[in-house]
Amino acid sequence: MGAGVWWVWEGLLYRATQLWQGGRARREVGIRAVMEHGRSGKQMVVGLGNYGMGRTRHSVGMAAVNHLARKLKVAECWKVDRQCSGDVALAEVGELQLVLLKPRMLMNINGGSVAKTAEKFQVNPEDIFLVHDELDKPLGKFSIKQGGSARGHNGVRSCIDCLKSDVMPRLRIGIGRPPDKSSVQRHVLGKFSSLEEEALKTILEQSTELLLKFITEKAAGKDSRETPAKTVTKRSNSFPQS
Repeated sequence: MGAGVWWVWEGLLYRATQLWQGGRARREVGIRAVMEHGRSGKQMVVGLGNYGMGRTRHSVGMAAVNHLARKLKVAECWKVDRQCSGDVALAEVGELQLVLLKPRMLMNINGGSVAKTAEKFQVNPEDIFLVHDELDKPLGKFSIKQGGSARGHNGVRSCIDCLKSDVMPRLRIGIGRPPDKSSVQRHVLGKFSSLEEEALKTILEQSTELLLKFITEKAAGKDSRETPAKTVTKRSNSFPQS
């Protein structure tokens, strides 16, 4: 399926989601129940992307969560959870319980899976960490953002819509904009080049390390203001963009 056709299809699915969210009241009850229980002791890390398109730029969030699972030695523990509409793996970091999620949905409707998983595992929105691609950062840069607007990212927008909150922290991993006038859609749905794949190994290692540090410090009650952008290497600006 061509990138343009896929993008249109994804857009249609997002609009159809507005009908699917006719079950909104039920999900709102679930989210309110989470909030009323207070902090559950669980944290959730979500890799946003298009399921089945793991090597594309738009799904770098899923690649990061896969890397995190390997780092936490739960890469063999992924299970399809139909109740969550996604793949789920459980991990522990010290006394923290982490729920790792890869939604089995297209990017624009990832939020449905995130809301279902938050309800099932009783995780508050402020304890849900979204990992996603960022066009406005070059490949090799990443940072953590403390909630706020979706800034044009449809996967994040879907999560905000379904959770009825924008407080979720995000790990934003730069993929850069296309180097010429080629379409953004084609760029984000395209696969990383072999050189980019090589650079990505270091990017995923360092970005997930930053995320784990942020999660543990946040759970310990330390100041968790927005982190400055991190650069993997001094050569990051020379990474190829296609």
